[in-house]
Amino acid sequence: MHTQITASTEAQELLKNLSIDELDALAESILIPKAQSQLQELLSKNTEATLSTEETHLLDHLLAQIDYLNILKTTAKYTLKHLQEN
Repeated sequence: MHTQITASTEAQELLKNLSIDELDALAESILIPKAQSQLQELLSKNTEATLSTEETHLLDHLLAQIDYLNILKTTAKYTLKHLQEN
């Protein structure tokens, strides 16, 4: 929980100086196809319990990146909504 609060606070700080266009772009961002493909492959191997130690670390890293991306996207959407209301 503490990590999520820290990441959210960091995201809010990063977004303070972004333009509306930059916030829009961030709010609509997606995982690049190469990373998405890699994630799908690793998740399949994880389901089959055939991940190596290195692949487990890579999967953990990708999932952490996705979590942080989702925090940034949500914060960007929240910021946009707040700006539109004011």
